[in-house]
Amino acid sequence: MNLFNRAAPLRRPASPTAPQRPAAPPAFTPSGLPDPALAALTGEWMIDPAHSRIGFSVRHAMVTTVRGSFAEYKSRLSFDGRNPARSRAEIVVSTGSVDTGVEQRDAHLVGRDFLDSATYPRMRFASTAVQMAGNDVYRMLGDLTIKDTTRPVVLELTYIGHVTDPFGVERVGFDGTTTIDRSDWGLTYNSRLAEGGAMVSEKVRLQFDIAAIRTMPTG
Repeated sequence: MNLFNRAAPLRRPASPTAPQRPAAPPAFTPSGLPDPALAALTGEWMIDPAHSRIGFSVRHAMVTTVRGSFAEYKSRLSFDGRNPARSRAEIVVSTGSVDTGVEQRDAHLVGRDFLDSATYPRMRFASTAVQMAGNDVYRMLGDLTIKDTTRPVVLELTYIGHVTDPFGVERVGFDGTTTIDRSDWGLTYNSRLAEGGAMVSEKVRLQFDIAAIRTMPTG
């Protein structure tokens, strides 16, 4: 059994008509408590790699943005609709699966100057707490480990919706982002421009476009 799921990240095709959000209950009732209908989402889920993207973007040469993603990862998600604060998530990513669309750049990123995937083949996010920030908005606190350095991060999550597809598979969607300073994890390689700026920004935006499917009980 492969440790990691393999699939090329795919974007949902644009609809020819105005996009309609899947029917979904609000996160809050008028009293400010979680909506009881969210209880239907309680259970174990896993990321569908064919319809998700774990990516990043970083400013390059101060004038453009380079975007990339990781193609190989495993996930474990648990959602508690009655008490979202008890929800949790873990994502383990293969650092060697980075893809920016440029082979030479990818080779540099997995080398010793950056991720050093030969020595540190995995990076990991594990949630430590979940807070409800508003309707359909959550704040997930967690530990991000890169190159054996673990530091706390805060992931802003937006709940997209919950549907059952034509094959009877339950799907739930979230979009999440956080911005980190890569030097905090020992990713300090850089070169200076003649104008005095850095070739690669210290700030890196991490992006989690998640489509998760409910996992069925075994046995």
